[in-house]
Amino acid sequence: MIELLGKSAEELRALAELWGEPPYRGDQLYHALYAERRFDAAQMTNLPAALRERIAAGATIRLPRIARRYQSTDGSIRYLLSLEAETGAAVQVEAVFMPDVGDDARRQTICISTQAGCAVDCHFCLTAQLGLKRNLSASEIVGQVLIVLEDQRDRLLPQTNVVLMGQGEPLLNYDAVMAALRILLDPKGVGLAPRHVTLSTSGIVPGIDRLAQETVRPKLAISLNASNDEQRDAIMPINRKYPLAVLLDACRRYPLGPRGYLTFEYVLLGGFNDSPEDARRVAKLLANIPAKVNLIPWNPGELPYKKPTKESVEAFRQILLDKGIFAFVRHSRGQDIMAACGQLALIETRA
Repeated sequence: MIELLGKSAEELRALAELWGEPPYRGDQLYHALYAERRFDAAQMTNLPAALRERIAAGATIRLPRIARRYQSTDGSIRYLLSLEAETGAAVQVEAVFMPDVGDDARRQTICISTQAGCAVDCHFCLTAQLGLKRNLSASEIVGQVLIVLEDQRDRLLPQTNVVLMGQGEPLLNYDAVMAALRILLDPKGVGLAPRHVTLSTSGIVPGIDRLAQETVRPKLAISLNASNDEQRDAIMPINRKYPLAVLLDACRRYPLGPRGYLTFEYVLLGGFNDSPEDARRVAKLLANIPAKVNLIPWNPGELPYKKPTKESVEAFRQILLDKGIFAFVRHSRGQDIMAACGQLALIETRA
């Protein structure tokens, strides 16, 4: 059986020709699959009946299976997804659906995984405890967005944001991630705007340089989390391979538009990296880089860290602002269902 999900328009055109159909049938299949989210050949009414029968008999659309939903009091939903790929071990990963709330709600954000588990081993992150099971395919990455959109079809708001901030390090699964992103960002595919899609990396410098060469790419976020190499070595072993000077050089040469900026994520660990001295060092590190800093108070887990105080968070933010750096405090959604930043570790909670 031929897997259709994850295939590009070019691949589907080639497949149509292989089946003795004109290439434009591949474009129609691409539109039905990604733009219309039709996952049953019988529903692809833009295709002739004979081709629909051929697809039903000889192809498959292997969407992630929703094993369980966990509902947060703040409206977020953590999806436990089973991936039973044609190749590669069957695994479970997580995606999170976060709708805006309130009278002015206009968007939803979907956080997706790019690997099952993670090999980067950030010590403050529960996902690291899973280790790396395997990379996800383009089909499995795109499929997370499609299955969540389909599951929420009746309550979707006008704008969808996608963040590659779930399980895994996206730039260590580069080819599959980019194949998925090309479909997600294609106006004829899923149709997400590049400014509404963010890829978060722990600082894989070759991947950052490679991403810089892409014609169409998402926004880039760097997981910084420390104000010097000694600190970063202690909580992010990847820093020993790509220390701050090397990472920030890559950030400085990363191409940005006229009003573009890089996002730096900084998880505040109480008593470890949240002092005024840390804030001043961060400001110095980011000098001459168009930057926005998201300050993320650490989310609880079975790890030897503690949340920062509200006073230390605000003091840190104010120092960055005084140094001319845009800084925002991001309180993670879904903490009560282990869906917040750094909590995705396949943990069972009360749904």
